[in-house]
Amino acid sequence: MKKNIHIAIASVTVYTDRALVTRKNTISLTGDEKELIISNLPITLLQDSVRVSGKGTSKINILGVKVESVFTPEVPVESIAEIDREIQTLQNQQKSLKNQLSSRQLQINFIEQLSEKSKTSYAINLSKQETNLEQTEALLKFIGDKHLAYGESITELQQQQKELNDQIAALERKTESLLIPQDKEYFNLIIFIEASEPGELELEVSYIVNRASWQPLYDLKVDTAEKQLNLTYLAEIQQSTGEDWQNVALTLSTAKPGLGTLPPKVEPWYIDANIPVTKTSLKARRKIDRVIPDNQLPVAASASMIEEKEQTESYREKIEVVAATVAKSGSVVTFEVNGGGNIPSDGTPHKVTVFSDRYPVKLEHVAIPRLVSFVYLQAVVTNPATGVTLLPGKANILREQTFVGTTHLENIAPSQEFTLNLGIDEGWKIERNLVQRQVDKKLIGGNKRITYAYRLIVNNLQARESNLKLIEQLPVSRNEQIKVRLLQTEPKIKLGEIGVMEWNLTLAEGNKQEINYQFTLEYPPEVSIYGLNI
Repeated sequence: MKKNIHIAIASVTVYTDRALVTRKNTISLTGDEKELIISNLPITLLQDSVRVSGKGTSKINILGVKVESVFTPEVPVESIAEIDREIQTLQNQQKSLKNQLSSRQLQINFIEQLSEKSKTSYAINLSKQETNLEQTEALLKFIGDKHLAYGESITELQQQQKELNDQIAALERKTESLLIPQDKEYFNLIIFIEASEPGELELEVSYIVNRASWQPLYDLKVDTAEKQLNLTYLAEIQQSTGEDWQNVALTLSTAKPGLGTLPPKVEPWYIDANIPVTKTSLKARRKIDRVIPDNQLPVAASASMIEEKEQTESYREKIEVVAATVAKSGSVVTFEVNGGGNIPSDGTPHKVTVFSDRYPVKLEHVAIPRLVSFVYLQAVVTNPATGVTLLPGKANILREQTFVGTTHLENIAPSQEFTLNLGIDEGWKIERNLVQRQVDKKLIGGNKRITYAYRLIVNNLQARESNLKLIEQLPVSRNEQIKVRLLQTEPKIKLGEIGVMEWNLTLAEGNKQEINYQFTLEYPPEVSIYGLNI
């Protein structure tokens, strides 16, 4: 005997590219059942992933499982209802246009009647010299202008009426096509059992579905006064699996079951000689460049960035404030969302809060006066040793509740340090001046020598002692004929790699400090230097 049963979704584990759905229910059996049928499972189900288990109050054996495709005629009722609402709206607009046309027709009829009656009366009045030509011209102009305006208005309203009629007719044709039942594919799950007597069966069915994913998002709020970071870990979940997840136990997992169990196969690593550039290939390249100009590529990228930002802002309203329980198993982290999950199969992102925590931060100020005159504030954060790995994801940065910008967090393991850029800090002022440019009159060793000297004045305008990392640069020569030598620095420092000079300063409230450095540039007089922006 066959028996159709209903088993509700009890829990869902969402991976980065799929989901594990688990259904549970207790089924009453008479002992005569041979097949239990679960209908209308989604086509996103992976058939090989189906697993069935259970336990009963009497001896019941699960003999096997079969997944079969079913095609069911279906009329999209919701779509038809939406079209009916659109038709009703257009019909209301039609009524409004009809009333406007009637009004304009009355007005133009009145003008035409006024014109007829005026012919006789004005001819008599003109003959009696009771009306002059100026009055007659004014009346004629009034009648002509009004007749033209009303006529044009009627023509425009009739055109609008025609467009509405066309739209309604198109929607009615669409409704007719939707009324024809379309076959929709589902899966039926058939469970073969053997029961010797009546009893209760606690049945559990699980399967993997595609078209489901989640990704991490972060809100990073830095309080510079308290030197604290409030990190809110969000999960953006979306699914179009074909079944809604309502009031389910929702778990998010960092496991990647879709990558397989075997390492990638090693293929031969081929190399070859460069293909010489010919006139023919150059002509082909120029032809391609004319078809797709390089300057069009950033435009497309910018458009996608704007669209992403608009989508992100629009989805912010969908955040569900619920925390999650974090669990680790080896390198895999799972987040069990407390309070249950409600994720419809609509393909749009839905956000849940995984957890929110506070971390101490170390504030740093960084300035590169040669490039910009501003001072930038940075927060150095350490993920606690007892914390969870922060997965790669987009992060919104706020400083004292003010939105600063966005960044992308990389994979941050426990005990790992990361830096957040918090924008410009107006509590500093830096002046940078060229105080010396001396060209030696005589050649030294056949070379021309120029001496440069810079002075920087750093002011701490903040109401507290603060640190600043100040970075300057010397030009770096790529030609052995061009020599760059650092002569002196005050305060004294060692020259770093690629010409970098770095001072770590600590200034008390309202204090300032002067920094000086001097360097020479030597090169043959016949050499022309490129890139020396002094």
